[in-house]
Amino acid sequence: MDRRTEPNRSAIYATTLVAFLAIAGIAVVDPILPAIGEAIGVTAWQVELLFTAYIAVMAVGMIPATLASGRFGFKPVLITGVSVVGLAAIGASFSNDIVQLSVLRGVWGLGNAMFFATAMVVLVNLANDREWVVGLFETALGLGFAVGPLIGGLLGQVSWRLPFFVCGVFMVLALAVASRRIREPANRQAPVRVGQIFSTYRKPAFVTLCVVTAAYNFVFFVVLGYTPLFLGLDIVPLGLAFTGWGLGLAAGILVIGHRLAHRIGAVQTVGVAIAGLLVCMALFATSTGTAMSLVVLVISGLFMGLANANLTDLALGLGSGDRRVATGAFNLVRWGAAAPAPIISGKLAEHSLALPFWVGFGVLAVGVLVYLAFAHVMAAGYGERVLWSRWNRAATDAEHTPEEPVGEAY
Repeated sequence: MDRRTEPNRSAIYATTLVAFLAIAGIAVVDPILPAIGEAIGVTAWQVELLFTAYIAVMAVGMIPATLASGRFGFKPVLITGVSVVGLAAIGASFSNDIVQLSVLRGVWGLGNAMFFATAMVVLVNLANDREWVVGLFETALGLGFAVGPLIGGLLGQVSWRLPFFVCGVFMVLALAVASRRIREPANRQAPVRVGQIFSTYRKPAFVTLCVVTAAYNFVFFVVLGYTPLFLGLDIVPLGLAFTGWGLGLAAGILVIGHRLAHRIGAVQTVGVAIAGLLVCMALFATSTGTAMSLVVLVISGLFMGLANANLTDLALGLGSGDRRVATGAFNLVRWGAAAPAPIISGKLAEHSLALPFWVGFGVLAVGVLVYLAFAHVMAAGYGERVLWSRWNRAATDAEHTPEEPVGEAY
């Protein structure tokens, strides 16, 4: 499709820019975690509160944010979220103790919940070419995870406060762009009810996906939240290390993820991703040096990219026909499972530096077992097949009458 036929290009690009800045704001903290701990004199698990508070509030905030978007419209909720993130980030730069920082990171997470509950639905409803707009959004996420640690490392060399402040300034600029350029979709939808969100969990294929995603996202934030402390690098090298991880993530999303899904299916691509990440967790736990850990970090980013490129597609294809409901139900599980990972890792590290990775290995192993047992259920609901689906008559029959055509999850 000719991109010039997109009547809402400026609004689409504005929303994508805000998505990039929001993700960069998550990742900007990675390189400065050790510096924050040293500066304010707290232990590893207390530093990890910065991640846990952020993710926990974000998970809980997804439900009211989804309900608010149905009542007040997408644009007001999205702009409010961007404003909250900007204020919280600037406030964090002036904090003096871990309690203040954790509270402000929680507020930050609430703002991001408002944004992520609305951004994808806005983009899909504004665009004529869904594949193009989804690709733009995924590009923004991948680049945000790649650039955020680099910004955090470079600015953190001056002061650990500076990355927070600059992130807040970026969000103020994003607010200016969003308020002028982002448009409310023309087709106003009826308000969402809480019961609609929780009724989505009655679908076996969706529940299976949620269990696998919960295990995967726990491990995602073991890597993102704990590895900065595990590596023991200075701020700038740590920023560069996580930039390498982010580039691996971006490559998995943009270069490999969808191409592999077109060849073997989205469900089996997720299987490849979690199997590869399971091996990476074992390699982290048995690492013999920093060089090996850095290589594993980048490779883990690649496998995470494969998963991230397909999980949302699957959630929208297997969940409710209302994208707002499917997104809210999926993100509640996705972020809720991730919330305890950083603080658990910090406590476990007091006993052994490798223990958080072994616990992550065990959690993800449960996800892999659930995947192996029920992947055919997800594949049947999504109109795909897995290699072992011929052993399951129900899955085979369902392939001919899929709930959602492949490639049309958005």
